[in-house]
Amino acid sequence: MLANLSWKLNRLRAMGAPEVAHRVCDAVRHRLQARGIGLAHVPPPPSLACFGQPWLGLPADGAPHLAAAERILAGRYNVFALRDMALGCPPQWNRDPKTGIVAPLTFGKTLDYRDEAVVGDIKCLWEPNRHLCIADLAMAYRLGGEMRYAQAVQTLLESWWQQCPYPLGANWSSALELALRLVSWSHAWQLLGGVECPLFHGAAGQAFLQRWLASIYQHCHFIAGHFSRHSSANNHLFGELTGLHVAALTWPCWPESVVWLAQTARELEQQALLQNGPDGVNREQAIYYQHTLADEMLLCVLAGRANGRPRSPAFLQQLEAMLEFIAAIMNVAGELPMIGDADDARLANWDKSPGANEYRSLLASGAALFARSDFKRKAGAFDDKSAWLLGEAGRQAFEALPAAAAINLPRSFADGGYYIMGARLDTPTEVRLVLDAGPLGYLGIAAHGHADALALSLSVAGQAVLVDPGTYAYHTQKRWRDYFRGTSAHNCVRIDGRDQSESGGNFLWLRKARASCQAWREDAEGQFWSASHDGYMALNDPVLHRREVSVTPDAARIVIDDVLECRGAHEVELFWHLDQQCQVALDGGVLQVQGAAFSLEMHLPDAPGATMTLVRGGEQPVLGWISHRFDEKQAAPTLAWRARLTGAARLRTTLHLTTSVL
Repeated sequence: MLANLSWKLNRLRAMGAPEVAHRVCDAVRHRLQARGIGLAHVPPPPSLACFGQPWLGLPADGAPHLAAAERILAGRYNVFALRDMALGCPPQWNRDPKTGIVAPLTFGKTLDYRDEAVVGDIKCLWEPNRHLCIADLAMAYRLGGEMRYAQAVQTLLESWWQQCPYPLGANWSSALELALRLVSWSHAWQLLGGVECPLFHGAAGQAFLQRWLASIYQHCHFIAGHFSRHSSANNHLFGELTGLHVAALTWPCWPESVVWLAQTARELEQQALLQNGPDGVNREQAIYYQHTLADEMLLCVLAGRANGRPRSPAFLQQLEAMLEFIAAIMNVAGELPMIGDADDARLANWDKSPGANEYRSLLASGAALFARSDFKRKAGAFDDKSAWLLGEAGRQAFEALPAAAAINLPRSFADGGYYIMGARLDTPTEVRLVLDAGPLGYLGIAAHGHADALALSLSVAGQAVLVDPGTYAYHTQKRWRDYFRGTSAHNCVRIDGRDQSESGGNFLWLRKARASCQAWREDAEGQFWSASHDGYMALNDPVLHRREVSVTPDAARIVIDDVLECRGAHEVELFWHLDQQCQVALDGGVLQVQGAAFSLEMHLPDAPGATMTLVRGGEQPVLGWISHRFDEKQAAPTLAWRARLTGAARLRTTLHLTTSVL
């Protein structure tokens, strides 16, 4: 109770007067809706005169999709770290598969889905309800033509409508969840053959069609009345707009469809430019949400193009810039640093191949869409997801692109605050550093940012060395949520045991560190970067932290100077997080790191009384973990350097790197 009250007070602190008024009006409206006022219990009759045009193609190999459909028929699901769970066919849609808690069927908008005691782990409950399984079954039907897959779609939908009646329970609590479900339904509708699907034949089939369309209307009506606004107008709003837009294109069956289509088309254009910087960096400062928005924008482009609603040149330019940023920070192995939050959400299970890479997939689609041979080279191949989305025409456009002789992508993204340093980029022996001098996150709550100002990551020959450890948890396991988004979980300096920014809740930052880049250059002597942040200027004895990084032309020597400007005494910690596949050993003040194609010596700062500890999987305190996927973590080596320092200091960390070409 006290924790919930504290969160509400902190959330209130992050709002301005207009948002407070908006929230009060929302609360009143929710109370009225809980009494049945303003709802769509009886949707208007749909017009069946016309439906939207499909835009999906077919992959080259359907076998993995047929196998996935068979697992759904057997009631087996993967839900984040829960692999091959026996949830049944159909599942219990209101049951959290992780805890077994069944969420109550109270009015959705007044249900506190943050309360673990009531709903369990809401992310795990919501995930199957996004209905990617419905699209998977429809994919199998499209590929093999077997009616049992289509009939399974009907079985799952009928069970969902029965178990999750409008507008009750956790599955009617978040407009974003409804929007993503509509996207899955749109994909399924197209793959089943639309209104001509045999499922709709006869009186029983027509009754099923009417039930589906009624639920679609209720979903659309709900989303249109509950858009995320003000400080919540981040990727949630974009996802909500995407879902309603796709639905209005797929099922233009009601007079409101025209209104929904016009509104979402307008707001998608606005939000694409608001939520992403001119350099292509998503303002959430979270790499996976860069992927999420780019994926939604791509879907809107393709759905609109097929239905005579093309996106504007500005929208297309923004999408291309976002893909360019992804290409720029991607290492030669196709990996990106795990900066900021990641929830592993996808619009569909498009690619079933082992090692499917969502970032390379975006670049493959972008290569075909924008005729970018550099994207093609970074993507490597035209993947199954791109085949589903762009069809044979997209494959031909991809194959027609010439092989890029060299990749010359930007290395400075000043608006987003990211910089790339290193040598021999995009070759098998590349050395790649990504440095962060960007904002904490987007809007007043900076929901998905981490306290990682001036952090850096390093990969050598495609192998991660110095890493951002990822996310692991969202709504639950507060101790782990706080750790993975805190300063000690990043390659940063921490002062007096405090994070650079002050957390007010799982998706809420109160005091926010501001970072800025002062210098960025490259010349015959190498590369140099200097940036600072003010996250510790609020201490009684203010501390300004500046980080300077120098890289020799061949990247054989990298010098990292952490400059602290202060007068008093402070507990200073410097953390270096290493990938779990690196072999590491601490020898005095030198950390030895061995990789598949390199050796690295990290010489640590020399300071009176300094201690150095190599931690793997520590829990008291939490330190030495990495999370490559949501809800999964494993021990990984982390070096913690600690000292009590008085007055200004310069802490020098020097990396001596040896690869096969040095």
